[in-house]
Parts: sequence; structure tokens; C-alpha cells
Amino acid sequence: MEEVLAFLDACGTYYLATNDNGQPRVRPFGTALIHEGKLLIQTGKSKPCSKQMHEDPRVEICAFLNGKWLRLTAKAEELDSVAARKAMLDKYPHLRGMYDENDGNCEVFALRDCTAAFTSFTEAPHTVSF
Repeated sequence: MEEVLAFLDACGTYYLATNDNGQPRVRPFGTALIHEGKLLIQTGKSKPCSKQMHEDPRVEICAFLNGKWLRLTAKAEELDSVAARKAMLDKYPHLRGMYDENDGNCEVFALRDCTAAFTSFTEAPHTVSF
């Protein structure tokens, strides 16, 4: 889990894919945090991706940096925790202009049943699961 977080942090931007009634939807994301032993991402409840993850929790993340990439498959599960939302916003204070841990819109999802594949054109791939 720590290796995945380190890669996502180094990338800054990664791409999250969700299912929208059978149509894949991909968008840039930039939040990731380990909180109480769980890998979390953050969005707003008012956004379509939130609705999509509630309807179908299967997600995939893809990130690329310096000739290496990560593909993470997981299930996203809302974590209704003020402490988790606060920890996320403390890590990403620039989001406080849009979100507050108590605003009813800020939402964090714990990623579970994760399989992360690290790949490049020059190194042997490796996979971690958590």
C-alpha cells in the first residue's frame, strides 16, 4: 500500500476510471492518503464519479511517471469519517477552498481488494495486493 501511495504522490495526477451505465469514464484525480490502514481517495458527493462509485464500486487507477506506470484495480467504498476527511484535506489544503470535512459534500472512498501492477518498458513488472 505504501508503494502505491508513494507512486501516486510522486505522479501528482493519476487517472480514475469508473463505470457510467456500461460506459467507462476516466478523469484526472490527485488525492491519495493512507488513513487507519486504508488507501483513500477523495471527491465531492455532487460529482458524477461519486454516484458512479456508489452504483458500481469497481474502479481502476492508472498513473505514469518517468517511464513507469501503475495500474490499480480496486473496489471503492465510501468511508463516512470526519477524521478521514479532515486528514485528506490537511494533506491537500488547497482543496479547502472547495471542501470542508463537515460540509456534507466532501467524500472519501477507501479502496479495497486492491491489485496494483507496476510496469515499465525496461524493468520486470511486479504486482502487489492489499
